[in-house]
Amino acid sequence: MIYGRSDATINKGGIRIGTSEIYRAVDTVSGIADSLIVDVPYGDDSFVPLFVQMKDGYELTDEVKQFIVKEIRTQCSPRHAPTAIYEVSDLPVTLNGKKLEVPIKKILMGQSPDKVVNHGSLKNPETLEYFVSFSRDELNRTETKN
Repeated sequence: MIYGRSDATINKGGIRIGTSEIYRAVDTVSGIADSLIVDVPYGDDSFVPLFVQMKDGYELTDEVKQFIVKEIRTQCSPRHAPTAIYEVSDLPVTLNGKKLEVPIKKILMGQSPDKVVNHGSLKNPETLEYFVSFSRDELNRTETKN
């Protein structure tokens, strides 16, 4: 059984997993304040970035990234390890504290933030700019490498 929204489900290699299961694994890693994972369709495959917000005084080192991947592989499945892990200063949430998985996925797919989320419903709308820039800069750079 998969818990959470079906449009926020991670589907790698035909195996589906709810994001809450991944968050449970990530939450066991000390130093992580919050995280957000999305599954972005990418040709015949998908790109699964994990964005993490570190607690004050902690750094997202290569060792921490490796430990995160190990925890996800152990607690969830090897297929559900993220494609890449990125540190963010803050993650966008609604006024009720809910993560914006689906809107962030749509932004990473090139949609305008104004069309996918009501800025008035966000606690920190300024955080969306990171994902707009990420979509424009990082994802385009990845596409040109292939």
